[in-house]
Amino acid sequence: MPRLVSHHDPHHRRWLAEAVRRVEADANRSADTHLHQFPLPVAWDVDLYLKDESVHPTGSLKHRLARSLFLYALVNGWVREGTTVIEASSGSTAVSEAYFARLLGLPFVAVMPRSTSPEKVALIEFHGGRCHFVDEPGAVYDEARRLATDLDTATAAGGHYMDQFTYAERATDWRGNNNIADSIFSQLELERHPVPAWVVVGAGTGGTSATIGRYVRYRRHDTQVLVTDPEGSAFAGGYAAGDASHTVATRSRIEGIGRPRVEPSFVPGVVDAMLTVPDAASVAAARWCTRVTGRAAGGSTGTALWGAVTVLAQMRAEGRAGSVVTLLCDGGERYAATYYDDDWVAAQGLDIAPYTAALEAFVATGTWQPPGG
Repeated sequence: MPRLVSHHDPHHRRWLAEAVRRVEADANRSADTHLHQFPLPVAWDVDLYLKDESVHPTGSLKHRLARSLFLYALVNGWVREGTTVIEASSGSTAVSEAYFARLLGLPFVAVMPRSTSPEKVALIEFHGGRCHFVDEPGAVYDEARRLATDLDTATAAGGHYMDQFTYAERATDWRGNNNIADSIFSQLELERHPVPAWVVVGAGTGGTSATIGRYVRYRRHDTQVLVTDPEGSAFAGGYAAGDASHTVATRSRIEGIGRPRVEPSFVPGVVDAMLTVPDAASVAAARWCTRVTGRAAGGSTGTALWGAVTVLAQMRAEGRAGSVVTLLCDGGERYAATYYDDDWVAAQGLDIAPYTAALEAFVATGTWQPPGG
């Protein structure tokens, strides 16, 4: 009889089973995130909802992604006992991955731009991670890959580059299983417009727009997906040109969603429209959201909220009833030294007053006149 060639390792399988149990138990302990109704005049017959992802244990939407990425890496055999996990991140994903690495007793290194907010750096270190800084945002990918390769040759357990920007779109089951899309539609079931006309998200890795876009097609909903992209980011240009290799030399000021390249996880075929949002509008909308709802919002929430108001205004102008959903991606407390610091805003040359006035006038009068629009 031919001999079996086996790599079965009973010790590793026991460690793996325990690791998966710990990650799944974390999900089981966490209730679903809230879906808040944004205050708009009832007579408009259009509703706006904020899916509050800031209440996850690590304070952002990226908690879902980090959980999925860890499970994906574990079951693929890429992460083993003692493996150092490395990620290229602008902050929030690294915070969440540091949390899960500590849950499994694994070392974690975040490769980040030096400009990342100090609040995020402190959170990564709080969860036991180490920050490795680069000067140029576009250098994070190669540096993370290099660190993982060096560890593979230097240590028995090796290193694993998690690579959220490649695996975000495939690590999450888009068909259901309480992913973010399934959660949104379940929570809307008793609302007056249970199937949203639009779901508005930022690009970031591309994973969230891929999950939602695939889900609405799979469930045969008429919902459209709008992806908002901040100025200085590559996604909108790549989408318009149909160029998946599109890059930009500019540096985005909106952490988490502004990227120097079209990331591999971005799936343009499930995106119905894109909107480029000025940074001043993103900051104005984040602050406006905080004042109106009492829930502190980050810059990426501001970018998406500006897009949500844009499509709401379009619906009203066309006399269409319906609902729009966007995300409260993370808390504004992470950006006290940037988006909520008047001196920082002024130093960036951002004039948020006209954008704030446009948002306030929209709710007060129903008229949408964005600056330059």
